[in-house]
Amino acid sequence: MKLVSWSVVWAFSRGGKKNNNGTGILLLSDIFGFEDSSTRDLAYRVACNGYNVLVPDLFRGDPWPKGRSKALFEEWLAKHNLERVARDISAATKWMVDEFVAVGISKKLGIIGFCYGGGRLIDVLAQDQGAYFGTGVSFYGTRMNLTTAAYIKVPVLFVSGDNDQPCPVGLLNDMERGRVVIFEGRGHGFAHRPESPEDDKDAEKALTILRNGLSEGLAA
Repeated sequence: MKLVSWSVVWAFSRGGKKNNNGTGILLLSDIFGFEDSSTRDLAYRVACNGYNVLVPDLFRGDPWPKGRSKALFEEWLAKHNLERVARDISAATKWMVDEFVAVGISKKLGIIGFCYGGGRLIDVLAQDQGAYFGTGVSFYGTRMNLTTAAYIKVPVLFVSGDNDQPCPVGLLNDMERGRVVIFEGRGHGFAHRPESPEDDKDAEKALTILRNGLSEGLAA
């Protein structure tokens, strides 16, 4: 399984050890993949808050290329079978757990997902049943399954905009578990791919909510 470069996967303290709070975060990317600059920037910002961040390559070197015709999207997505993606996420989770066991840390992991990754976050937490993950934050998740979400056992924070067609507000409000935060006037991807001054302003607010959500969820 291909992983991001070590400089992005882990942020080290000056003492040469993993970050001070000793907590690992699995970050699931959008369709543009783990090497995309927006994903890397977000991973770095999360790591700067004391977390050790791992970003797996969900698409095995074949992310959706920017500029490709949308008519080809479903054909591309079908190549990335959900069962295979789930296995890769499980492998990444096990790798993180083993890393923390090796250094005597037993804190639960957190998980963040954006767009495609936000949808897969639901699948992961429903399958995990609280075994490894203590909380999750889903940003405008796509193709989320309400039935699957009912099996989640840990706190989940859902963040989206009210102008987001791929992640309709009505779907989020129907989630049986979790807290929903909706940003007025914001569209898909505003938090990690802001395109206007208004997006920038709300993106900063969303990242503050992310930090607080991780802290509260993992503390609980």
